[in-house]
Amino acid sequence: MKIENNFRMNKDAEFYEKLKKTLLETTKFPTEYMYKFIIPASDEKFKEIENIFNNMGAVINSKSSKTGKYNSLTILVNMKNPDEIIAKYKEVAKVEGVISL
Repeated sequence: MKIENNFRMNKDAEFYEKLKKTLLETTKFPTEYMYKFIIPASDEKFKEIENIFNNMGAVINSKSSKTGKYNSLTILVNMKNPDEIIAKYKEVAKVEGVISL
């Protein structure tokens, strides 16, 4: 189990390093950034995500899947720098069942 966790942590670190590099190369900050997530259809999960972006002026749009089991979220929010964007991804990753797109 510990080896799997270490592997996952290394993969996450690689992903965030690559994302930061790409953002620095392609984006002028501050910028309006678009997050996309898939979450289980649950008011509780939606509230958890909403709270992460609370008081940031984020615009959150939600759309139910055909079966109603999942919701897709699109979040538009002004971000100051790549580190701020990555910090939000890490916060959202702690919400059980969330898939980042």
